[in-house]
Amino acid sequence: MAGTAVVVGAGVGGLATAIGLRRAGWQVSVLERRTELERYGAAFALHPTAQDALDRLGVGEAVRRRAVPYRSAQVRTPDGRVLAQLPLERVERKAGRPELLISRPYLIDALLAALDTFGDVTVTLGEDAADTAALSAGHDLLVGADGLRSAVRTACSGTDSGPRKVGSVAWIGTADFEGGVHGETWGKGRFFGMTPVEPGRTNWYAAVPEGTTAAGLRDCFAGWHDPIPRILTDTDPASWIRYEMRHLYPALPTFVHDGRVALVGDAAHAMTPNLGQGACTAILDAEALARAVGRHGRTRLPDALRAYDRERRRSAQRIAFASRNLHRFVSTEHTWLRDTAARLLPG
Repeated sequence: MAGTAVVVGAGVGGLATAIGLRRAGWQVSVLERRTELERYGAAFALHPTAQDALDRLGVGEAVRRRAVPYRSAQVRTPDGRVLAQLPLERVERKAGRPELLISRPYLIDALLAALDTFGDVTVTLGEDAADTAALSAGHDLLVGADGLRSAVRTACSGTDSGPRKVGSVAWIGTADFEGGVHGETWGKGRFFGMTPVEPGRTNWYAAVPEGTTAAGLRDCFAGWHDPIPRILTDTDPASWIRYEMRHLYPALPTFVHDGRVALVGDAAHAMTPNLGQGACTAILDAEALARAVGRHGRTRLPDALRAYDRERRRSAQRIAFASRNLHRFVSTEHTWLRDTAARLLPG
């Protein structure tokens, strides 16, 4: 027997969760506190496991139409010397398909289009979901997909776990040309990354010490290998997006509460972006939750949520922990030791 669910948050995790629950026969509504969906940002990486989850949600083909394969990338020093190959070829050999990159707006549009096919899933914008008790009381299932500062998580778990700074600020943007160089370049206390995103464009991101302004960003990477200075020179600073890098700490003891509340995505395990797994883990959460709920039904919802927690919590938290440690490794001031270790990494 199906039930009713309300999903708080209309990002990747929230929309994917809504699709999965609706496919399982549940009545679903989505609430988003912003007045517009987040369409800013650059490329999301989609590991083959996340692609499989999207296939099970029925949106894999639509996503692949707008995505580009990511097959080759290197780690470099600021002067352009190659330290290591990113393991993209190994990922493709093992999975039988490459990692993909897709622009955030394209992924959001694909998820919204899938929701529209049902015809009865409402996405309400500008809706403050602070009264989570009322939401929970009015639905069989409440899903917190409301990000790092999750109101649903705070209502259930308090403030013991919350956003923690990592000492870096990130800048991201898109250049309207193909730089031909993909991967990351590691300097002293900073790094710069470039990936494909669509033909004729390059997704870029930079992590620098806190306090670095837009005016100072170009100075941080002056003299680095091409096309890094060119990307920063030829893109408008007004189009750059800045955010302080944070993660959720300490790790949550559970992703579910009271047999009727579940957390997905950043609300459950926000991580630094170093492994490029934020969107993937949110998608995997969403599909696993919907699958568990569909298998157990409304009358056994507490069993469904426990099954979801068993499947996803440790896996997602391991990735978050690894991503945080990678950030420490990449942004260290001890570059000789880091670069020596990087040369030993398998490709």
